[in-house]
Amino acid sequence: MVLRLTTAHSSKPGTVLLIEGEAATVKSNDISKTGKHGASKCRIEAIEIFSGKKKVIAVPGDTKFEVPMMDKRKAQVLSVSDTSASVMDLASFETIDVPIMEEVKGQVAVEKQVEYWDIEGKKMIMRVF
Repeated sequence: MVLRLTTAHSSKPGTVLLIEGEAATVKSNDISKTGKHGASKCRIEAIEIFSGKKKVIAVPGDTKFEVPMMDKRKAQVLSVSDTSASVMDLASFETIDVPIMEEVKGQVAVEKQVEYWDIEGKKMIMRVF
């Protein structure tokens, strides 16, 4: 579910956009001046939230991007495997399997509380409390 639409020209660093179907955080946005016969151009550097890949795109300034709905939730870890953890959501008490972000893999343990993000149906543990 898309939260809203924004233009390339108004995308500031820290904004989360859907770029080629993946949620990415804008790191920089270089905007060129308008020319005699054309519109401004934007060179956007962004990093995908889930994979960490860097994306660089150049688009006209009036190009519209979707801003995804980000749902940040707290959960308690029930069990841990190599790449994912079984967690219980502390709001709805449902049990789900969620992949673990590489940076926090060593910190996730049974009975710890974590924060997982749900962006466009993709979930991942992002932080350990």
